[in-house]
Amino acid sequence: MAKRVAAKKAAARKPAAKAAQAKKESVGFIGVGLMGHGMAKNIVEKGYPLTIMGHRNKKPVKDLVKRGAVEVKSPAEMARQSDVIFLCVTSSVQVEDLVRRKDGILAGAKAGLTLVDCSTSDPNSTLALAAEFKAKGAALIDAPLGRTPKEAEEGRLNAFVGADKATLKALTPLLRTWAENIIHVGPVGTGHKMKLINNFVAMTYAALFAEAFTACKKTGVSPKIFHDVIAAGGLNNGFFQNYCKWVLGRDPRAHEFTIRNCAKDIGYYNNMVDAAGLTAIIGGAAKQSYALAMAQGAGDNYMPMMADAIGAVNGVKFGK
Repeated sequence: MAKRVAAKKAAARKPAAKAAQAKKESVGFIGVGLMGHGMAKNIVEKGYPLTIMGHRNKKPVKDLVKRGAVEVKSPAEMARQSDVIFLCVTSSVQVEDLVRRKDGILAGAKAGLTLVDCSTSDPNSTLALAAEFKAKGAALIDAPLGRTPKEAEEGRLNAFVGADKATLKALTPLLRTWAENIIHVGPVGTGHKMKLINNFVAMTYAALFAEAFTACKKTGVSPKIFHDVIAAGGLNNGFFQNYCKWVLGRDPRAHEFTIRNCAKDIGYYNNMVDAAGLTAIIGGAAKQSYALAMAQGAGDNYMPMMADAIGAVNGVKFGK
């Protein structure tokens, strides 16, 4: 008797489980690079139907297809098939192209579609695009990222979300597939503003550490001792330790974020605060540090390699 009751309960649960599965949104993802691959992997592995677009590096695309994703040929095709689309691309230039081009997302967008821009974008561009989506009965929200590709693979990123509360509540289960911390910053556009301020702090620290390590070498102080002094005090943090993995340990993957992206982000930050009438003394200095590194041809190097760029103009070399 007990076995029959248990069997009936199990049978009753199966349709409910299937119904729950059917309710999961169809998801599209464009930008399956260093950060996007881990995010997309977590989405598809947690049961969401996923479409992806080609990437210049075919390795992550092939990996995601093996995991169950389906590759599509255009943003418009993806929009027609999706309830939610994530973008994780380099800048607003790429976002605007993917949205507005002839076969872009807006061309295939239907009422109810939500576009989630996880890129580090210009907030003014974000607001303009959000208005275009609203006119089609669709929505655009911003959810730029914190942490690194390692946490992306682990499903432990931070998301700084600009959205209304209802939209965020509806999307939270999907965001939870790849985000450990979801921080609601405010309405659309504020997520990207917060991201630029966050990155301003990070970019400035990277330029500051570069100059500090160079000062050590130039004045005869051991960079290793400088590390030990900072590590023993209140200025120690994870960012500093990652930075030192390159400067002291020469780990080329210490912090996989390019100087080119740093220069772009600090440029966006300066544009934003200039428009707000802020006297941005430190932001301007940081911008010039990255302009210097770019002029040296170091754009494809990673952020901790700023130490080499600042060292080079001072006759200082790091490493063996």
